[in-house]
Amino acid sequence: MKAKDIMNRNVITVHQDMTVDEVVKILLDHRISGVPVLDETGKVIGIVSETDLIYREKNLHIPSFISILQGIVFLESTKDLEQQVKKMAAYKVKDVMTKNVITVSEEADLNRVVDIIIDQKVNRVPVTDHEGKLLGIITRSDILKHII
Repeated sequence: MKAKDIMNRNVITVHQDMTVDEVVKILLDHRISGVPVLDETGKVIGIVSETDLIYREKNLHIPSFISILQGIVFLESTKDLEQQVKKMAAYKVKDVMTKNVITVSEEADLNRVVDIIIDQKVNRVPVTDHEGKLLGIITRSDILKHII
C-alpha cells in the first residue's frame, strides 16, 4: 500500500501570515487537530498543531544559572528559552508553526508513513510532489480507517 492510496486530497491549509486566532477557528470549525502551512506556490513550509497553539499556556522554563563575579553564567542553553518566549507570544502562524516538516511522496510505502508517525511522534504527514508542493495528507485516523 502506498501513501497515495490512503491520503486525504482535500486538505485544509493555512498561510504563514494568518493570525493564531484565525487558525484556532479553522481547527475548531473543521474539527481537526492541525494544518499544513503553505507558501504562495503551494509548497509546505510548516505545520500548525493544537500543541503549537496551546503553547501560550505552558509554564516558562528558565534555564539554571550561577552568578560569578557579578555576572551570570547559564548552565543550559538560552536558545530554548528564546524559542519558548517567541511561541508563547506568537500572533502570526509563522511564529508558532513547526518548520521542520517531515513529508513523504505519493509513492512512499505505508509502513514508512507509520514509522514516521510513531518514531517522530507526529499526528499527520503531508504528502508532497518532488518540488515540495502539497498533494495530500495522511493522519493517524486515515491509517486507522485503512486498518478497518
